[in-house]
Amino acid sequence: MRVIIAEDQALLRDGLSRLFVDKGHEVVASLATAERLVDTIEASDVDLAVMDIRMPPSYTDEGVTAARLVKATRPQLGVLLLSQHIETSHASDLVALPGFGYLLKDRVLAIDDFVDAAQRVAQGGSALDPVVVAAMLARVSDQHPVTRLSTRERDVLALMAEGLTNAGIANRLGVSARTVEAHVSHTLTKLDIEQSDTAHRRVLAVLSYLNAESP
Repeated sequence: MRVIIAEDQALLRDGLSRLFVDKGHEVVASLATAERLVDTIEASDVDLAVMDIRMPPSYTDEGVTAARLVKATRPQLGVLLLSQHIETSHASDLVALPGFGYLLKDRVLAIDDFVDAAQRVAQGGSALDPVVVAAMLARVSDQHPVTRLSTRERDVLALMAEGLTNAGIANRLGVSARTVEAHVSHTLTKLDIEQSDTAHRRVLAVLSYLNAESP
């Protein structure tokens, strides 16, 4: 992958750069603010932009604003947002877009999992932090169709939302792929979502539905 990083914390920014390089990827630019991010992306042939949600000068939503601009002009570009805290309201409109990820910064410490998530986003898939997914699911009302799901089906839905394939879900839960297929089918049926052969589209459909229906 060719990667651009925008992160105001110098240690984390340098650490991310070394991490990607050590894994065989190219870091095209490493920025301390979001001010030049969009212009740098426009001038570069990159696959992934990794950015902090809060950056100078206001430390509020500079990263999210930049992400929206990037996805509006380069929808095929993968965008991975990093945050110190759960901030689902900031990025709720981006969650349903292909090639989008949102992880808490602690996930960077799990290097292989983090790089796998970054590659998935660069390829047009989804990568959402499990803590963020849990927060999204917790926001739904008692009347929301997600309440129709069993405990296991909610577990499967959360893992789908993280971007895992059926094989990945089976491995995480310690069950067979056939069992996961059944759970996925039941989950999508109960949520009134059409099934799709493309894993990330299935995930995005679920997340889009939950976002639209959550209070």
